[in-house]
Amino acid sequence: MRFWPEAPTGAEPGPQRRWDVRLSVPPASSAASPGALGAPLCLYSTAAHQRSTGDECHVDDAPEEQTQALTIRMLEIRSSKLEEQVRDLTERYQKALADSDTVRRRTQKFVEDAKLFGIQSFCRDLVEVADILERTASGVAAEAPGGRGPSLQRLCEGLALVQERLQGVFAKHGLEKMRPVGGRYDPYDHEIVCHVAAEGAVPGTISVVKQEGYKLHGRTIRHAHVGVALETQER
Repeated sequence: MRFWPEAPTGAEPGPQRRWDVRLSVPPASSAASPGALGAPLCLYSTAAHQRSTGDECHVDDAPEEQTQALTIRMLEIRSSKLEEQVRDLTERYQKALADSDTVRRRTQKFVEDAKLFGIQSFCRDLVEVADILERTASGVAAEAPGGRGPSLQRLCEGLALVQERLQGVFAKHGLEKMRPVGGRYDPYDHEIVCHVAAEGAVPGTISVVKQEGYKLHGRTIRHAHVGVALETQER
């Protein structure tokens, strides 16, 4: 290093003087040398700085990883809740479809029954007229078993035609007369009013009909009054 002294105030300019300052550097082996300690200290400080910088990076990365993990967990919980809601809504939708289909089928059945059985009350009243007509025809035929006059003959033929025509109308609209004689007793179709001796009939079967029964499209609208054959005990 070199230093040039300043000229004193008021002094005449003269030749400049130069001072040489030299710094001696001791050998590297000297333990007390500042230079000998300077290099390791510089290395140590650099390594420490790098470690502190790395620690700061790891410290900064840790909260970010925790935040990402927390976000993923919250999204998973939200996804599971949404899936549960979708399942619940799907079940409700399917149940609503099933209920609406049941209501539709019931309504359709009610409409069909109304079309088929809307005349049920009318048929009940009409079969009573058929009973009166049948009894009248049977009475007229029983009063004159032998010779019949022309007028009585025409009356019997007319009553027979009316009965035949009436039964044809009944069949057209689904009203049918039961034929229970010889069949088994059915509480849904028959009503027992008496018991009669078997006399060749199978015991437990219907052997006599006191009042005709009728069905409308397979539904019983009037039970048949019947007599059931019983086996007689010989003494």
